[in-house]
Amino acid sequence: MLDVTTDARGIARVTLNRPAKHNAFDEALIAALAEAFAGFAAAPPRAVMLAGAGPSFCAGADADWMRRAAGWSEAENRADAQALSDMLAAIDQCPAPVIAIAHGAVMGGGVGLLACADLVVAHPEARFALSEVRLGITPATISPFVIRAIGARAARRWFLTGERFGAAQALAIGLVHAVDEAPEAVAERWIEAILGNAPGAVAEAKRLVIDIAGQPITPALRAETAARIAARRATDEAKEGMAAFLAKRPPAWSGAR
Repeated sequence: MLDVTTDARGIARVTLNRPAKHNAFDEALIAALAEAFAGFAAAPPRAVMLAGAGPSFCAGADADWMRRAAGWSEAENRADAQALSDMLAAIDQCPAPVIAIAHGAVMGGGVGLLACADLVVAHPEARFALSEVRLGITPATISPFVIRAIGARAARRWFLTGERFGAAQALAIGLVHAVDEAPEAVAERWIEAILGNAPGAVAEAKRLVIDIAGQPITPALRAETAARIAARRATDEAKEGMAAFLAKRPPAWSGAR
């Protein structure tokens, strides 16, 4: 149900592999994703590509899972929802860049996965929805990540109407960064760009966005960011980057000779 591989460049690929179910979530898939990204936190790859096998990226919640949940107690439902939230947080907090490739149906929790990725490319024929209200529920668990990605104004529309929308609209609201007939090629270009950057600096840059976004610009925040760049300049990576720049040679992390 989940394939995880790592290539010679240190690029991990995580593929949702329930094609007959359009890669819809159930307890087992959620647990497998959480485990995979916990592993990446312990031993970060250079980047992670997140994709879906078969006709869809992720069609949201599995129907059988929802039937089971209908008979659970509130405590059981809360534990189940917390497991989903913890999995999304593991993707969101992954120290390596996460690149998601969206195609086919991207519904509910599938939108949540995209919102947790750092870069997202979609096929032009991908279709999206936050249709929980049509089922009498809400996108509560994914909402912190989705609202951060698309903003409160867009969330009000798509959370309340449950309408489907296309890749162009997903691009317009900031859910995806690019729409292309060859999304894998776009993802590979992003990978090549990342491989040219210092791994530690990339991880810290991601952490910087997570920590700083939405904060007021106060003296304390400015002092913190000044301290961060001072600490980064003292690292071996920064010294190597500057030495390579001055010597007009590739830095050690690029793999170029």
